[in-house]
Amino acid sequence: MKFTVEPGFSSQLARRILPVMLLFPLLASADDTATPTGVPAVLAHAGQPAPPDADPATPVALNLPLAATTPASSGIPMPQFLGAQFTLIRQHLYPLTSPYSSPLSLISNGGTNSTYTGGVSLGWEPIRHTQFYFDEEKFIGSGVSNDTGLASLTNGDAVRAGAQGLPQKPYVARAYVRFLDPLDGSQEQAVAHAEDQLATYEPDRHLEFKLGIMAVNDDFDQNRYANTTRSQFENWSLINNTAWDFAADTRGYTTGGLVAWVSGPWTARLGIYKMPHMANAQPLAAITQARGQNAELDWVQPGQNGIVLRLLAYQNVASMGDYNDAIAAGQLQGQAPSIVANDAPNRHKNGLGLNVEKPLADDGETGLFARLGANDGHTESFAYTEMDRVLSMGGQINGVHWGRSTDQIGIGYVIGGLSPEHRAYLAAGGEGFVVGDGKLNYDYEQVLETYYRFVPLKGVQISPDFQYIVNPGFNRDRGPASVVGIRLHLEY
Repeated sequence: MKFTVEPGFSSQLARRILPVMLLFPLLASADDTATPTGVPAVLAHAGQPAPPDADPATPVALNLPLAATTPASSGIPMPQFLGAQFTLIRQHLYPLTSPYSSPLSLISNGGTNSTYTGGVSLGWEPIRHTQFYFDEEKFIGSGVSNDTGLASLTNGDAVRAGAQGLPQKPYVARAYVRFLDPLDGSQEQAVAHAEDQLATYEPDRHLEFKLGIMAVNDDFDQNRYANTTRSQFENWSLINNTAWDFAADTRGYTTGGLVAWVSGPWTARLGIYKMPHMANAQPLAAITQARGQNAELDWVQPGQNGIVLRLLAYQNVASMGDYNDAIAAGQLQGQAPSIVANDAPNRHKNGLGLNVEKPLADDGETGLFARLGANDGHTESFAYTEMDRVLSMGGQINGVHWGRSTDQIGIGYVIGGLSPEHRAYLAAGGEGFVVGDGKLNYDYEQVLETYYRFVPLKGVQISPDFQYIVNPGFNRDRGPASVVGIRLHLEY
């Protein structure tokens, strides 16, 4: 196995890890250090005992009457440090068959690339049920092949091609206010602190409102087993529904608002967010000019290991190109079509998604997942990646079965496709923002990924990863491609 190390890599890594690690003792609040491990600060304050095996990252439900569980204080008087993380993902792409290529093609001679992401998270609840959150991040590096040549990009932390000129300095990832309005008959539940979650009491039946800078996929298309590239799968098609072209800048964030209704096993969400002014762009347009509108209905089957279903619908409105119009314009001009040259305001993209998770054992840490998604495929892929149809599935196995309860194995499979209009555009020599080989012998892009998450001590994860990709860029003439990787994730 070829896995090269760049000169000076270890010293570069040390320079990037140490500043983040040094922040930990400086930012940790007195409330956090005064509370025993596994007991949320708000539980200790209210005099309620936590379960003996309570995990500070797991919500704890008390299901007691409202008056009996409301803390004496009206909120959390001072902003609190919620956590910090650093993630290194290093991947190597092996050489692959490539009879022809373009600048957006997956690089045929392979190569090794790394990404580094670090950040801190703060929260504050000055008034009961009114919370403020602030995250700052820094990203350095790129994925294999400069994050081109695949719709199912191999590194979920990578910033897409075209955004490599962004300044490599800290940026605001999230800055939003969250307000909860209890519904009649609601009971308060104690929620332990986690990233972007204060340790506090929240009504189990409520209306929720969020407004500010955020990531749309923090609230929509969640899945217990395939949700974050920092501790689970690394491939884009296994952490989100890749037929869902959700609103985001090239770093993955946007500005907008959300309203949600939570009652028992049912949750309904509506969100509207700013879209970029053009495909794969960093600046966001005014919401009256370009927006992503999302609706999701969730249902959780009562009882232990109940199935979870999420139904998603979305509509994007932006200045987008139409594939058929771009092809016709290219034929008139006697050249390859350009989807960007065909941009026109107030065009739409509509799509649907189904998300399923089924806990099996080990308090739900072992389970199965699946996603199914499709969009109309008439207008250009705009903000996430270039895929119009997707089916992904897989599972997670907890390490308790071999005496390591903090470890886990994941295996997932993806099959992704394009609409007839989109494939005809690429076959005519058109390019999008991540795929386009100059011509196309179309077939489904398929990905098999497996990883092992090893936790040698609390807050440290080391995960070897392997991905095998058939028909990269939906092109039967190219590939297959193999990618091996290693991930180091530190969290506090």
